[in-house]
Amino acid sequence: RSAGGGSNWLKWKLERGRERERMEQKDLLRPKGTIDVPLHRVTNDVFADGEQSIEDRIDRVLNYEIRIMSGNSNRPLALEIAKLLHVNLTNADVKRFSDGEIFVSIRENVRGKDVFIVQSTSPPVNDHLMELLIMIDTCKRASAKRITVVTPYYGYARQDRKSAPRVPISARLVADLIIAAGAHRILAFELHAGQIQGFFNIPVDHMYAIPVFAEYLLKEGVEKKDLVVVSPDAGGMERARALAKRLDAALAIIDKRRSGPNVAHVMHVIGEVEGRRCIIVDDMVDTAGTLTQGAQALVDHGAKSVQACCVHAVLSGPAIGRIDASPLERLYVTDSIEMTEERSSPKIRVLAVAKVFAETIRRIHREESVSSLFDEA
Repeated sequence: RSAGGGSNWLKWKLERGRERERMEQKDLLRPKGTIDVPLHRVTNDVFADGEQSIEDRIDRVLNYEIRIMSGNSNRPLALEIAKLLHVNLTNADVKRFSDGEIFVSIRENVRGKDVFIVQSTSPPVNDHLMELLIMIDTCKRASAKRITVVTPYYGYARQDRKSAPRVPISARLVADLIIAAGAHRILAFELHAGQIQGFFNIPVDHMYAIPVFAEYLLKEGVEKKDLVVVSPDAGGMERARALAKRLDAALAIIDKRRSGPNVAHVMHVIGEVEGRRCIIVDDMVDTAGTLTQGAQALVDHGAKSVQACCVHAVLSGPAIGRIDASPLERLYVTDSIEMTEERSSPKIRVLAVAKVFAETIRRIHREESVSSLFDEA
């Protein structure tokens, strides 16, 4: 090219560059890879035409939608969580062969999805634990982007330390199995001991049931005058203190000694309970020996009435008979473990926790704060 021609070409190139800048400023030329997401008018986070929120629409475009899966431990809870999140429970078969082996098959696409597996390791503990591990492995091999294990009840949690020579720390073993199977995150509900979170080298979100109990009791119009919240042992004082704070109640503790597994002997009550209404709060009720002996001890020390709040209703062995024969007026539990007809009693009231789970799952999916839900707990 001649010198004059080169100069004209340079001027033309500069002019094209300026024109491009003007077009980008006016949003007439968009960067490559931009995706148009149609906006709809929303009301209460749900589209007016009945569809999900704009965030869910974006998830669909990016192929990062929530998927809720469930084993056989507590399917009603998983269904309610999915309903509150405006999603369907993921279609999956969890079956057993004739020899007892577990088989899992996911009937829909989970590639690139944010999968939450809702599974309590409740009785039968080992069957439900194996279901959970196989479901995790199935999701991993189906290329799920993130796998979060949602454990409304964490089995083996009471074996969290060496309480005697030559005994296992089974809570740690279960944590290792879940991690080895391929889980990316854990969402636990009222662990027997908060330190169990340290057994995992993946993120753990810990949920609390105290807000659920406090909200229900206040709604029922519990009388705060002469009210005492009682911890059945020293390890449960933090849980009892949290409920007492919300109910503006006094605190007491029952000193107990164990001579073996599921065997407790109440020694004495520390705190003023005479002439007062007592609420025992614990993380679980298994054979109900500790609970009923504690209730009897409070009555023997002059308590006017005794109720109890226990998060996980394991209710094994003679539990129902002991509760019915005890001085307990009412036992409040959550549906972290599915309640069956044979484990029911006129004294037991079941409180739903699906709403708390659904909101926590939503926040994890949106990368929002979870702890702010339980700041006052």
